[in-house]
Amino acid sequence: MKGWLLLLGVIAAQTEAAEPPGKASALEKREIRAQLMPRRYTTLAAEIGAKVNRLPLQEGSRFQAGHTLLAFDCVLPQAQQNKARAALSAAEKTWLANKRLAELNSVGKLELEVSEAEVSKARAELASSNALLSKCTVVAPFAGRIAEQKIREQQFAQPGQALLDIIDDSVLELEFIVPSKWLAWLRTGSSFQISIDETGKSYPARVTRIGARVDPVSQSVKLAGAIQGQFPELIAGMSGQVQMTPPAAK
Repeated sequence: MKGWLLLLGVIAAQTEAAEPPGKASALEKREIRAQLMPRRYTTLAAEIGAKVNRLPLQEGSRFQAGHTLLAFDCVLPQAQQNKARAALSAAEKTWLANKRLAELNSVGKLELEVSEAEVSKARAELASSNALLSKCTVVAPFAGRIAEQKIREQQFAQPGQALLDIIDDSVLELEFIVPSKWLAWLRTGSSFQISIDETGKSYPARVTRIGARVDPVSQSVKLAGAIQGQFPELIAGMSGQVQMTPPAAK
């Protein structure tokens, strides 16, 4: 038994001697992978309960900020707005008439103040109707593309229900993990290449952010990068191998 332990010790010592002192870590030997992600993405939800009247764009379509992405059937809110507008007009006329009568001492102060309060109430109700009516269309908060439609025309949406997934792919970002000792030379703005599996091509990219902390277990840090330039063939979800080489030791 002691002979076997002695033999294993000799083999281990020979293995350690054969390995260079600057041996690469397991993470450095491993292929560094990254996925293309949109710069911004969100899920738009319904703010009112109503039937979907119109979806002018299909999945994959591009749009600009402020473009109408969905329109609800808002006949009832429109009628409520018209009613509130008429109520405000009537309240203003009553108030103006009472003001003239007050100048002639033909109406009491309390009646005048009540008619003025009715005007304020009617204005508040009209503002509420306008706010509700503004929810009848869903507009794009930023330019981008429709990733997924979660509802169809003529379906009824409940408040809070998810309607559309949208992405801003004007800049495609990358997230990947590298050895933490690379922080000795890695900087924001450092250039690298990424080879995309789906296209079989390499594209230029730059580091945009460096993670705020190092994982002490794996001795790694998270990086964020962005593709430099516009490449129509690239879309979110594609993935590939990061080609980032540490500078040669002097």
